[in-house]
Amino acid sequence: MSLLPPITVFDLETTGLDPKRGHRIIEIAGVRVEGGQLVDKVFVSFVNPDREIPWEAKQVHKISDEEVALAPKIETVLPKFLAFAQGSILFAHNAQFDMGFLEVEKQFCWGYVDLPECCCTMRLSQALYPREFRHNLDVLAKRFALSAPADRHRALADATVTAQALVKMIEAGSIRSMDELRKKASLRQLVA
Repeated sequence: MSLLPPITVFDLETTGLDPKRGHRIIEIAGVRVEGGQLVDKVFVSFVNPDREIPWEAKQVHKISDEEVALAPKIETVLPKFLAFAQGSILFAHNAQFDMGFLEVEKQFCWGYVDLPECCCTMRLSQALYPREFRHNLDVLAKRFALSAPADRHRALADATVTAQALVKMIEAGSIRSMDELRKKASLRQLVA
């Protein structure tokens, strides 16, 4: 029996790679894993970034300025996403990137937003498969024979593949508790 708490696996699409240089979130999606299984609970929203999306970013996620122009701003979307994730641990692939954006973007919510604990599927993969050279999401999908969605590099598709890979890694690693999962996937370095 799994003693793991509910998990919200999420992904972001952004205008670029560095939130400290003014890049912003343009899409947030999350899916839930409960009792060690992906369940039918989904959150997805565009976010108006208050800036143009650079051409290079559009080539990756195929999101246009027109699609986000009428979307709500982060101060509306982030609290709704956190309400969806309430009572769960966050997980993302390369979570340091996603959490870096959430840390910067929460300032637009007047600083009243507390982010839950977040763990990383990339770190979990590195812990479980230390001899493997690569641990990106495409490699995990191939390792676990997960079908790559047609809309790869969109938040909901990537969050779903990440959640499927997480479930497979929890099973493969025989992980039964949050302490075990933290040791292998936490963003914070644990002191022994």
